[in-house]
Amino acid sequence: MKERLQALQQEAVAKINEITDDLKQLNEIRISYLGKKGPITEVLKGMGALSAEERPKIGAIANEVRTVIQEKIEQKTKAIEEAIIQKKLASEAIDVTLPGRPQFLGSKHPLTIVIEEIEDLFIGMGYEIAEGPEVESDYFNFEMLNLPKGHPARDMQDSFYITEEILLRTHTSPVQARTMVGKKNKESFKIICPGKVFRRDDDDATHSHQFTQIEGLVVGENIRMSDLKGTLEVFAKKMFGPEREIRLRPSFFPFTEPSVEMDISCMMCAGNGCKTCKHTGWIEILGAGMVHPHVLEMAGYHSKKFSGFAFGMGPDRIAMLKYGIHDIRHFYTNDIRFLSQFKPSMD
Repeated sequence: MKERLQALQQEAVAKINEITDDLKQLNEIRISYLGKKGPITEVLKGMGALSAEERPKIGAIANEVRTVIQEKIEQKTKAIEEAIIQKKLASEAIDVTLPGRPQFLGSKHPLTIVIEEIEDLFIGMGYEIAEGPEVESDYFNFEMLNLPKGHPARDMQDSFYITEEILLRTHTSPVQARTMVGKKNKESFKIICPGKVFRRDDDDATHSHQFTQIEGLVVGENIRMSDLKGTLEVFAKKMFGPEREIRLRPSFFPFTEPSVEMDISCMMCAGNGCKTCKHTGWIEILGAGMVHPHVLEMAGYHSKKFSGFAFGMGPDRIAMLKYGIHDIRHFYTNDIRFLSQFKPSMD
């Protein structure tokens, strides 16, 4: 029995040494010799025929044979795994002298660029950014802005009503109303209100049911029309170039009195007349005016002590003029060919 165990050891070791890179085959040898149905187990089953003195000796030899075979298998397994790793490292070597792959950067949306430029300008002039809900109450969207029940601007065909008293805001003016109501001590302030607005309109090259708007509001003592004109002139020259001229034309808005439309001299023809300005030399850019006394009174301000001015502009229209874009729908179709034109320079 001793000789049989030693012969099995030599046989197993010889087979293990023959394997070079096959872990599966190595595992089969382990099961074949050390498993419950292996030859070593079969030899041990015959130990019952041995004398009491021989059993511990044969048992010790069997354990030694098992240990030798197990150690050989482990050594061979480790050697094969190391060889596999080295082979993989050699085949996947990285040439660190190769140039890196360029990373293509995204870009800000053109509307975001224009809105942030306007925000930076007015923050530099002491304004704060104010925000409000896009789902608004009829009270703040209309009534607080001198638009009583029955006013044409409240027509169901013009606005997205959710209920009789809740709708998607049609302008960012409700933010102005909320700000005035929220001023407990009724102090002076300057804000701009950028955001999305919604109106029931047919989408075409110059109209959209959803667009962006930025409105501004200044409330304080001794605020005059000249302050409004000076503010708008700074804005126009900053956005469209120092050579731009402005003109104010009488208009009507329910929440301002007097009200004006502001035009800028055409940047395409320098005011000489072209297709862009319809041969007038001027391009309408925004509406503005002095805050209506009723609006101030409804927000709790004393209209004899406080006055103010407000203005509203469309970043969509400004971006179209600034970048020569002829279709407002380009802003909302997420066409990468269009958006990639506004990538920052890599210089």
